[in-house]
Amino acid sequence: MNKLIEKLKKEHLLTREELIELLKDDSINEELYKAADEVRDKTLGNEVHLRGLIEFTNICKRNCMYCGLRRDNKIIKRYRLTEEEILDFAEKAVSYGYRTLVLQGGEDPYFTVERLVPLIKKIKALGVAITLSIGERSLEEYKAFKEAGADRFLLRIETTDKELYEKLDPGMSHENRKQCLRDLRTAGYEVGSGALVGLPGQTIESLADDLLYFKELDADMLGIGPFIPNEETPLKDCKTGDFHLALKMMALIRLLLPDINIPATTAMETLDKNGRTIALQCGANVVMPNVTEGEYRALYKLYPGKICIGDTPAHCRGCVTGKIRAINRVVSDGYGFRDNGSGPKKRDENGKRVE
Repeated sequence: MNKLIEKLKKEHLLTREELIELLKDDSINEELYKAADEVRDKTLGNEVHLRGLIEFTNICKRNCMYCGLRRDNKIIKRYRLTEEEILDFAEKAVSYGYRTLVLQGGEDPYFTVERLVPLIKKIKALGVAITLSIGERSLEEYKAFKEAGADRFLLRIETTDKELYEKLDPGMSHENRKQCLRDLRTAGYEVGSGALVGLPGQTIESLADDLLYFKELDADMLGIGPFIPNEETPLKDCKTGDFHLALKMMALIRLLLPDINIPATTAMETLDKNGRTIALQCGANVVMPNVTEGEYRALYKLYPGKICIGDTPAHCRGCVTGKIRAINRVVSDGYGFRDNGSGPKKRDENGKRVE
């Protein structure tokens, strides 16, 4: 196994069978985490990028079996922020020092191009990079958001197992999800995706396939989180995903794609009180503190046990900064693009980055 990790550190690629070997062998976990941390440090240095998360609507037309925002959840209290509220939270986040803001919400039909484009332009005028996480749209819509000032788009695929995907995401097409990721690349975004680890019916083999897909996609940002069953969904009685398997997936992604951005996800900290700090020492280089205020923090309930729902954005900013400094890392004052420049790198007609 040591040889496989060394090979991965040098070549940043393994076969499907080799990845399966590493995923199955827990005796190499610490060595794998150390290798990922070394590659992160060598490639990206000790900076951690903070991205302020605005959860602007918990209304969703989709019915994903694992998600607390699913359409058929009649228990959750729904909300939709006004433009004034979103701009207020954005302005406050900028005052706290955030250089990137993330607009994240369910797939809410209310937020049309006509409503989102002016909002994106107003937020862009604050001098920040903008990440959108608003689900599947048409290529024309993606282009409109990009032209308005959006820089990145996060669209997690959760699993590349087509049968599992379409079972857990009823009414959705696995191929369309992949097409949307291709469309985002065509539209000129930095493209983010990711996976849930521990979904019911998921196999180690399919996790290896996820890794190879992300490598082929050449994603600019990848988020990995453990599956946490929500009591308001059909999967409420299923087993929670394994923290260390999620951590291994994250470490392997760092070794496969050494220069991308990888967040230490809040779900990690839901399972381990030091989860985000541990993730930062196993390959991650991004933290996404919540800058939404009031009761909305608790109402955006993707999964139970979500951390920091009673905190203020100012407190979160200070707390996260303290955790980063405690492990001898520094908070970046840049926008956090993959190439550390002013925007996404150009791509050729095949989607490959042009150096």
